[in-house]
Amino acid sequence: MTRVLLFGAGSLGVPYSWVLCRAIGESNVTAVCRSNFDEASRNGFTIHSKLWGNDLKCKPRIAKTVADAVQQIASDKQQQQPFFDFVVIAAKALPTRPSTAELIGPAVTPGRTGVVLIQNGIGIEAEYAARYPSNPVLSAVAYFPATQVAPGVVEHKEVEMLHVGTYPASSSAPPEHKEAARAFVDLVRKGGASAELYDDVQRPRWGKLLVNASWNPVCALTRSRDRQFIDSKKGGGDSGEGEGEDALGFIRDVMLEIAAVARAYGYADVDEKLVDFQINRARVRDLPGVQPSMLTDALESRSMEVDAIVGNAVRLAKEKGVPVPMLTAIYYLANGLSESFSRAKTQN
Repeated sequence: MTRVLLFGAGSLGVPYSWVLCRAIGESNVTAVCRSNFDEASRNGFTIHSKLWGNDLKCKPRIAKTVADAVQQIASDKQQQQPFFDFVVIAAKALPTRPSTAELIGPAVTPGRTGVVLIQNGIGIEAEYAARYPSNPVLSAVAYFPATQVAPGVVEHKEVEMLHVGTYPASSSAPPEHKEAARAFVDLVRKGGASAELYDDVQRPRWGKLLVNASWNPVCALTRSRDRQFIDSKKGGGDSGEGEGEDALGFIRDVMLEIAAVARAYGYADVDEKLVDFQINRARVRDLPGVQPSMLTDALESRSMEVDAIVGNAVRLAKEKGVPVPMLTAIYYLANGLSESFSRAKTQN
């Protein structure tokens, strides 16, 4: 039987824990929990979903650390194989010490365990591929608006899709890595969720980055949801004419910089047409609009995924000589805000 370790039991990890429990059984899923460890140990996880239904519950194995999770399965005489087939990382892509790639080490069996990254950002896979060269590294892009409203309790809206592919792309991935990607997609589908296998999953990563690297930091910096930012008054004058278009024009220009970087890396269809599609999605939303994850973190004075989402895009742009002045400014401002939260925690 397939065995899975889930690292990160938050707004993404909890629902995918439920999906995996449906696919392979609760005893074959172990979730590493931090802030919600006590509640998850007592009651497991609960999901309220507009798509799947309310009060959905699962109770996988719960561990405080990866080492604890490994010890659990090693000491369980009913388990026939003392290793994990997949380690699924659903934690935020933050620059921690030790890094997440290091922390999962005890659960990664060389040549056997697939490492699945269900995380935001671009250029996040290289560290894992370098540390675990004989293991499949699978990159996954989630479209899954959800919020952990209480420890171990997640509310999910109606959209859900997971795009999965090997890193590097399947054209240069070994056959066993491609098979691991297919097996993980099948696992997600068996659990009742939607998943698609991509030959090159970096294309949907860049497509999602158009939204993440623009709206996420801007909403965090302005303490506004996307539609609230669109409706904010422009500086000077009281006529109010074109207010929303000015704000949308700013976001559009940032998206166009991101699209230019994507095209420099060979993704020609991450273009102006796709940018305008994303702009129109925000334009027609009802107030107050969507609250991106960085805004949630900023309101809670938590570190934000600035490097993975914005900083890496700026660095990739520099490598290709693509000018991104607006994105660079946003990066420094958002990174400064995130650092201020870290300093405040250290001082307290």
